[in-house]
Amino acid sequence: MFNQAGVGEIIASGIEIIFPVQNLFWALFAYAFGMALFTKIMGNAFAAFAVITAGIGIPIVIQIHGADPATIAVLAMSAGYCGILMTPMAANFNIVPAALLEMKDKYRIIKIQISMALALWVAHLLVMYIMAF
Repeated sequence: MFNQAGVGEIIASGIEIIFPVQNLFWALFAYAFGMALFTKIMGNAFAAFAVITAGIGIPIVIQIHGADPATIAVLAMSAGYCGILMTPMAANFNIVPAALLEMKDKYRIIKIQISMALALWVAHLLVMYIMAF
């Protein structure tokens, strides 16, 4: 639905304004950042994957820079899951366990996971850059 609505093209045009996508590192940064951010918004990396890959992954990272599609797609999807660790939108991962454990702060699980999610996201970006070809 998002692809049919042209969300990918809108994201690509916005990304090209913000990041110097002619540089492979910044193109990969935009792809991984877009995946994590859109996953945080949607609470689901599968929805983010289709939109961000159509808007950034295929036209910029794969077609312009010639990155290996299988490697980049797998790592981008996994980088998107770093966004799930930082959002209440993924209720079954972050809010339900807090309720089951009867925690006073229902966002405590998210607060604990943020540092690991950011470290994993940086690791994904570095691995994407190293293994792009």
